[in-house]
Amino acid sequence: MNTLGHLFKITSFGESHGKAIGVVIDGCPSNLKIDFENIQSELNRRRPNQSKITSSRNEKDEFEIISGVLDDKTIGSPITILIRNNDAKSHDYEWLQNTYRPGHADLTYEKKYGIRDNRGGGRSSARITTGWVAAGAIAKQFLALNDIQIVSWVSQIADCKFEIEKTFLEKNISKKEIENLKKEIEKSIVRCPDENISSNMIKQLEKIKKQGDTVGGIICTAIYGLPTGLGEPVFGKFQAELAHALLNINATKGFELGRGFESANMNGSNYNDVFIQTKNSVSTSTNNCGGLLGGISNGMPVYFSLAFKPLSTIFTAQQSIDKNGKSVSIKAEGRHDPCAVPRAVPIVEAMTACVIADLLLLSKK
Repeated sequence: MNTLGHLFKITSFGESHGKAIGVVIDGCPSNLKIDFENIQSELNRRRPNQSKITSSRNEKDEFEIISGVLDDKTIGSPITILIRNNDAKSHDYEWLQNTYRPGHADLTYEKKYGIRDNRGGGRSSARITTGWVAAGAIAKQFLALNDIQIVSWVSQIADCKFEIEKTFLEKNISKKEIENLKKEIEKSIVRCPDENISSNMIKQLEKIKKQGDTVGGIICTAIYGLPTGLGEPVFGKFQAELAHALLNINATKGFELGRGFESANMNGSNYNDVFIQTKNSVSTSTNNCGGLLGGISNGMPVYFSLAFKPLSTIFTAQQSIDKNGKSVSIKAEGRHDPCAVPRAVPIVEAMTACVIADLLLLSKK
């Protein structure tokens, strides 16, 4: 289960403290001109040690494309992207060889495979999402040719919340508006486009980090420029494909489309999106459904939220057990984030892009 997708397929490989991590992309259309600087830019958005509220692990995440590209263009064969691990400090994890950390996959991985890599979580580490971001960068470049844009932002960290204006979710905004929104998001180290709320989020994270604890958060995403008709009516619904991909991201615990759980408290009379005739197409006056009807895109922006739990590695003492069932007290060491969501934004965008690229290719079969 290391491969995602039907036609646009990505296969992930590598471990957190292995020699390298990466991804193989199969099914990418040929003759796609690759913007290498853009790929590196996307990787830089995910890399550790990018601000005072992220892990200090100093990986530059420079990539190599070792197959599938010739003269800056895809040639139809599998694209292999390699990213070497240069700043792994495995000795930070030696004490974990016989201990199960609360909240981590140590126990479940070992029970499933009979062995585990204790160095930074090995295969179950969020480090491997680096390759996913590289694949997503290529998927985004393919989507851009079809005028499809994806924007993700942090809408909540702990009890600090940000709600975007409804106009950004209820119509396909202009490219300039999308660019401006992205700039505002990237100006913030927590990737929240509201300056005041962003400042409060940073203060919250600094406080939590000093306490040696972690907090959860929420990332919201909007997809603009989608054609009508992507997704399947039964198995393979657009939202099901999205949720399948996104809930594979480390620390995710909830997926919400459109008005989501709020819709449980609404009447059909105020939830249903009324159809209206615009100059060139049929649209809706609201977008409570999040751009999908019957699992198929209706031409409106698709928007969703993804909830992340507090990260499991904390720097305060916790009780656990070792392999012999003996009770132990553990206190984490190493370099870790106090919250997943600031660095998870590009991962969410990447996985979303891979799903849409796949659906787009499926629709053209």
